[in-house]
Amino acid sequence: MYTLLGADGLPYRSTTPGTLGGHRRGRLYGRLDCPSALRAIARGHYAVHRVFFLDETTAITARYRPCAVCLPATYARWKQNRESASAMDTIKKRKQDRSPLIPASDLAEYSDLPLPSPHTEAELTALMGLLKYHGSRIETVSVGHSRDDVSRAAAEAFSAAWRAGGGTVLAVVDWPESAASWLRPSTRLTSETPDAWVVAAAPLGFAQLARRLRQSTDWAPDRTVAFASLQHARLLALAGENVLDGLRGASADGGMWNVRHGSVTSWRPPAAGHTAARAGWPHVGAARRAESGDTVTNRSAVEVVDDILGGCQSDPDQGLPDHHGHMG
Repeated sequence: MYTLLGADGLPYRSTTPGTLGGHRRGRLYGRLDCPSALRAIARGHYAVHRVFFLDETTAITARYRPCAVCLPATYARWKQNRESASAMDTIKKRKQDRSPLIPASDLAEYSDLPLPSPHTEAELTALMGLLKYHGSRIETVSVGHSRDDVSRAAAEAFSAAWRAGGGTVLAVVDWPESAASWLRPSTRLTSETPDAWVVAAAPLGFAQLARRLRQSTDWAPDRTVAFASLQHARLLALAGENVLDGLRGASADGGMWNVRHGSVTSWRPPAAGHTAARAGWPHVGAARRAESGDTVTNRSAVEVVDDILGGCQSDPDQGLPDHHGHMG
């Protein structure tokens, strides 16, 4: 009987002798007639750590590397693969660490984005409706806002209303309009893993924060609702392709809007006395779609309903997708 080392690194008994030898401490394997191993064995120290493998596949699976002396070609391939993997890890780390700052030229081009206006009661009510629709299981939220007075007031008003309705605010995080990387606020905003996020912000700062959020955290725009200050098609171009896809929000008049495929689609608030077909649905009259180029087209009620039912358009009445922790 022979004692060999298995793929799990543990010894086992075998009726078949091993074809390769190895050194446990050095984590390497080689031929049984390896001159380097034979010299070490002659000196009397190598044998204490000597192991044997049935074949090369077993040795590799056990995380042993080939000997550079007796298996030079195999060792060269192993070294090249290791260096390639290390280079890929370095590139990945640099990509993760790289600041997602928007180029100065783009900031200058979009510097005329409007500042937030004070929120309205209709806007706050519509925003709550995007989270507290029929069947919603959203209980915890994290709130983020810019440091201007208008955004701060909107965030405070929402937090008070959410708590009054029995919900939990896990975190309230603010950020400046200019920062080195936005890593700290993005990490704080996502660390508690809420069911949803609520944002009241100026477009310029949020565009850069959103880029960091998408690059470095598990933030999901389709689990985020925003005040009317972010209802601007040019914000999408500044933030970058697909960065905000799925974001939803409330308009100042109590209507709703969402981001889909690089455009913002808006719905008017329900008409007086109008009863929606489903709780939380916006009034299906004419929808307004603002493309990234700031062109606006009118869409009929039939087109809007067809898009929703056909899956081409996110259904703003469905609110946010349930967090995975609350799936039934």
